[in-house]
Amino acid sequence: MLRSDAPPASSFLQRRVATERRAQPEARFADLSRVVQLLQDPISSSLKERQIFILKKVVKRCQRGFLLKDLADICQILNLCAERVTDHPEYPKILCDLLQICGLPFLKEKSSDEMKFCSAAADCLSQMGYLMRVPLPEVRQQICASVISFYSRDKHKPSFDGVCPTHVDYRGLLVERSGLAETLVMSLALMEKQLSVKLRLLQTLQILSRTSEVNCRLMLRAQAAQKICFHMSEREPSGQVLFRSSEILWNLLENGSGEEVTAQLSNTDCIASLKEAFLHQLLNGFRHYDRQLRNDLLVLLSLIASNPSAPLIESGFVKHLTLFVTFPELKSHNPLVRNLKLSFNHEDFEMKKLLLNVIVVLSKDLAALQLFKESRVMLGLMLLIKPRSSEAQSGRRSWTSSQQEELQLQALAALTSLAPLMLDDYMTCQANTCLLLLLDWCLQDDSFSGRGHSFHGTGGRGGKKAQMRYCVRVLRSVVCLDSEPLRQDLCDQGAIGQLLGVLRWFTARPEDEDAVSLEIQIDSQFILSVLCEGDVHRKELFGSDGVEMLIQYLSLDAALIFSGLGHNKLLLSTVDCVWSCVVGGFGTEDAFVAGRGVDLLLQLLQRSPRHMLIALVGTLLELCENPQAVASVQCWRGEGDTSAPQLLLQIWRSEEEDTGVTRDRHGMITDVKRPMVSRHQDESSSSSRDVSAAVRDVSENLRANIYCIFCKLGFERLSGLSAEDLVTLGIIRRYLDFKVGEVLHEVSVELWNEGATPVSSDEEALKSLRRVSEDTAENVRSLQQSIVGRQRQEELQEERLLYKEIGFTHKQREIAAEAWRNYVARTSNYSVLKEFKRLQEERSTGGPDAPSEPALEGPETQDTVSDQ
Repeated sequence: MLRSDAPPASSFLQRRVATERRAQPEARFADLSRVVQLLQDPISSSLKERQIFILKKVVKRCQRGFLLKDLADICQILNLCAERVTDHPEYPKILCDLLQICGLPFLKEKSSDEMKFCSAAADCLSQMGYLMRVPLPEVRQQICASVISFYSRDKHKPSFDGVCPTHVDYRGLLVERSGLAETLVMSLALMEKQLSVKLRLLQTLQILSRTSEVNCRLMLRAQAAQKICFHMSEREPSGQVLFRSSEILWNLLENGSGEEVTAQLSNTDCIASLKEAFLHQLLNGFRHYDRQLRNDLLVLLSLIASNPSAPLIESGFVKHLTLFVTFPELKSHNPLVRNLKLSFNHEDFEMKKLLLNVIVVLSKDLAALQLFKESRVMLGLMLLIKPRSSEAQSGRRSWTSSQQEELQLQALAALTSLAPLMLDDYMTCQANTCLLLLLDWCLQDDSFSGRGHSFHGTGGRGGKKAQMRYCVRVLRSVVCLDSEPLRQDLCDQGAIGQLLGVLRWFTARPEDEDAVSLEIQIDSQFILSVLCEGDVHRKELFGSDGVEMLIQYLSLDAALIFSGLGHNKLLLSTVDCVWSCVVGGFGTEDAFVAGRGVDLLLQLLQRSPRHMLIALVGTLLELCENPQAVASVQCWRGEGDTSAPQLLLQIWRSEEEDTGVTRDRHGMITDVKRPMVSRHQDESSSSSRDVSAAVRDVSENLRANIYCIFCKLGFERLSGLSAEDLVTLGIIRRYLDFKVGEVLHEVSVELWNEGATPVSSDEEALKSLRRVSEDTAENVRSLQQSIVGRQRQEELQEERLLYKEIGFTHKQREIAAEAWRNYVARTSNYSVLKEFKRLQEERSTGGPDAPSEPALEGPETQDTVSDQ
């Protein structure tokens, strides 16, 4: 008989039921309101042991969390226990146990419980924050631990007995609605003598502010940045207070309002606390962690420096910073830097860059500039931008080559902002000489290869283009100042020749053209324009080499204007350079005209968009003071055999169309009282009373410059003009008279608006001048009508000739068709052929009945006529 090792079915079912009973949690407390009633009843106030027993039972029955529907009662129980912590030694432990359960996810029986009990749950969390008033450290520690646990991700398994925990997103929403973060910030004042609790509270605030914008806003409403900064410099062995405080401030900056954080930190106490913490980390910190924390504090200080009302100078912090900016480039006997040692590691490198950034931010304050002068910041920057020697100093630690390159570029960027503000120090340090030497080094071909890793090193990888870019940018920032000694010093140092060398260097490498290269060329041309403007001697220094360089730039394809790299700016700067460096110098003007520079300007004028026309027409007008340039303009022919007068007339019509001048379809004057007034001029005259709209219109569009060019070219003997061109030319010829009429009209209107009545003689003079202006406009319109009439007659004559030619062509085709029909008849009918033969013989004998010429023609004659 076989024996079975399997247990009986009945025992298996009994064990399974027992297991399920052990796995199933104990029944929850039926009604917590009765517990609240027991605790509040005055009769049971003496039953301490009974109350403690019931509370322990509640803790035991709710080990897996509180139901959402029970939170209102739980909130009352927590408050009652908090009030009685001094009555019995068991109450603090029970309160901590209840708070520990509050750190678990709230439980829901239905999906609708989350919406139904949302307000009660938020009130419960809010009450947890208010329990920080309990002076017991263990209670406060437990509150912080519960908040961290409640706000963290789920670590609990879902229930299987009809309830399930709420989601972490819902819990985060409850924390935000409860205002718990604001309450915890306000409780910081209670933690003066409880360091461990303060650390736990700071950790809690760090977690609450890590991702939530609402919590950060609530914390800032409670002045969190200011309160936390007050205590961050407190001496604490582990350094956790400083670390947690800085992390909270960073969270507030990232997720909250940066302006609000900066405003709260911009007071004397906060700056003093930050200053003390920064100096302690700088002078005493030796770990990697200490250096990172030091740099974080420096970033916070740079943000505070952007607030003009921050008392950084009054606190003495700026004076300390300037010492660190020039270290180790400049030696100092100040105790702060005498024993300071840099490891030249990555953290020290980041601190150096942050210090350079801070002085740029602080340069907006004039008082800070005085401190910079006292600390010789300009000299320190000059030492940083100096090219690194190829001979490494043995036995002395220094920055690596890549770090030196980044510091050099950032120092140049800082000089761009500081040099115009510290011009005296700039000249004292002979910065022009240093920058020109650096520029000369950039043009040399050696083994240097830029890394191009940093923000300022963009476009400089594999060369010195980044250094050249910022060097030229610094020069541009200082030449913009109205300082003739500085400009003269640059010219004496040979800046004009060096800048021409920079332009020549780029024109020889068209394959390397990018946005950075174009920026360098634009800045170089701008510097040349500023240096040479109004100085004949400097224009002679510019010379034929500079003119040749400008002609190369003007020869660029006009299609590059729309490339997006910046060629439009390059062409505009080239035109400006022609205006400043060529016009006014006899030698440079002659060289420019001889090199077909005028032709290139006209060619560019024909292809350029409207926003470039003002500079081009203005430059062309200045060049027309030279007779050779006028001859070049008269001889020029562009695309479609367009002459210069035709091009200028076309631009005039386009300008009038853009400005809204009223003309008829032939371009003639329609209003003889105001023949040249534009729509824009009417709008500006009604909105502004300071300057005459007629006078302002002269400087705001191209018409005045075009009129002046025609005054140089003359209004007669302009060949190749169409009737439309002649109509426009009639208006241009009387441009000045029309402008006088506009001014008189404005005078009359202004007198009328002000209620002033001129004397009889003045009134007669005004009427007479207006009448003369109207008669001039009428005469111009009559001339235009005669031109249009002649054009119409010419068109009619051409039309008649065309119709006559068409009739002659049709007649020839009829003759050819008749000849073909006769030929077909002769070849297809013998009697017709005989008759034709007879008539041909009679014609040969001169008979009167000889056939006409077409009848005698054969197919060869027919082909000839058809060809005609």
